Amino acid sequence: MKNIWTKFCRDIGAFRIACAGNVAITFAFATLPVIGITGYAVDFSHANAVKAAMQAALDSTALMLAKDAATLNSTDLNTKANNYFKALFTKPEAASVTVSAVYSATGGSNVVVSGSAAVPTSFLRALNVIVPNANLDNITVSGSSTAKWGSTRLRVALALDNTGSMADAGKMTALKSATKSLLTQLQNAASTNGDVYVSIVPFSRDVAVDGTSNYSGNWIDWTDWAAAPAGSTPSMSVGPGDDCPWTGSNGYTCTTGPVNGSSTTSTIPSSGTYKGYICPSKNSGTGSYYNGCYNSTTYSMTGSSATCTGHSHCSCSGNNNNKTCKTDNGYYEHAWISNATSTWNGCITDRGNTATPSSANYDQNVTAPVSGTPASYYPAEQYTMCSQSMMGLNYDWTSMNSLVDAMTPNGNTNQPIGLVWAWQSLVGGGPLNAPAMVSGYTYQQIIILLSDGLNTQDRWYSSANTIDKRMYDSANSGAGTCANIKAAGITIYSIQVNTGGDPLSTLMQNCASDTNKFWMLTSASQIMNVFTTIGTNLTQLRVAK
Repeated sequence: MKNIWTKFCRDIGAFRIACAGNVAITFAFATLPVIGITGYAVDFSHANAVKAAMQAALDSTALMLAKDAATLNSTDLNTKANNYFKALFTKPEAASVTVSAVYSATGGSNVVVSGSAAVPTSFLRALNVIVPNANLDNITVSGSSTAKWGSTRLRVALALDNTGSMADAGKMTALKSATKSLLTQLQNAASTNGDVYVSIVPFSRDVAVDGTSNYSGNWIDWTDWAAAPAGSTPSMSVGPGDDCPWTGSNGYTCTTGPVNGSSTTSTIPSSGTYKGYICPSKNSGTGSYYNGCYNSTTYSMTGSSATCTGHSHCSCSGNNNNKTCKTDNGYYEHAWISNATSTWNGCITDRGNTATPSSANYDQNVTAPVSGTPASYYPAEQYTMCSQSMMGLNYDWTSMNSLVDAMTPNGNTNQPIGLVWAWQSLVGGGPLNAPAMVSGYTYQQIIILLSDGLNTQDRWYSSANTIDKRMYDSANSGAGTCANIKAAGITIYSIQVNTGGDPLSTLMQNCASDTNKFWMLTSASQIMNVFTTIGTNLTQLRVAK
């Protein structure tokens, strides 16, 4: 029994020893996940810090590349991306760093910068012994950043006062400089052609297009042009109340020589429709024109008392003793010649009827011409003080600068026609074409109206108050051109350049889209600052994501 007991005790001891070993092995295995989790936390925390630094560098790189990405080829773009990134990414422990950049103009200009790097581990690499082929020596981190601009495209219409008063106080000179500076800002904001379009509408009482290339357009209303001068048939105008030449004429010219035959002399025709008539008749010695044209009947008078008295209009030649006189004999007809439409200077006045606006308010809208309705067409007028021809939406920056250089102050003020044609340029129609809007872009449409004075004349009126109502009728809930433009989703900036002590233009103030988009300037030099401010607001780069 003693031996048995001794053996049992020995076996129990051996079992105890064996059990203690299993616990140690089991504990050793149990500590491996703890070590792994701790190592994972430490190494991945470090990797995340590197990733955050990488993302910040990628964001900054994308922004810097956006300035000129559209002008770089793929090689140069990636070279710049690497240079920018390496200057910003300050994590020397990161290995195998790669950076790439891709520019695209689809759906708006954008540049995508991507990067990756290998971050060495401190704890996880120990597990490679236990987990073969785990490749735990490094943790790969990556990221990308997209700088997106041009998904919002700009269409900007400039309605610029070119009236006579703009010649005062340096206003026209300042306007030209400010406009060209704004064009430069807008050009620089365009990464690709079509990102920014601009139209320029110089205005006075009328606006103008190139008459030579547009006179055959089917959008023109020739009603006023074809109407003979007041009190006339299409070929004759009865005087003497009508001046000759008559500056109010559109499509007619008062002949200053023979109207039939091939003679190039000033001989009065002896036959034909205009036999015996010539226009104008000149008062010898004064250089002024009579109000009338005269029959060619002549007679002679002799003696020192010979005069032309007793005749309402006559011209005399010769000395006091022998005068040859032409008498009117009661005839005051003017010989009017109908001008070809190809002689049109391109001036366009307000849409509507000859004597009054149309009940359809075509002058306040951009409604397309209605076939058979002359009031809906664009009326040709031979206005002698017409502004420079306007230019529709385009990105020909050189031509636009040339147009600005050619602007000349002349004529009376009609802000409504400048405003409505700025709107017309944004939507197209008549002589102007507006490029189609491309899907995938958001379009922002802007009108900038600058004027230095109050309205003085349109097609029908010379009363400022009456003209103002066509633009903004405060007594009728603000109805008029301004309200129609804003209802179409177009933003209006308005600038009053008041160097002559005129009152604040509540008309222009009310026309602006909000109070922050109206400026009252008291010196020409302020135009540049305002245009720069507007340009900065319009061209601000926005990172989309």
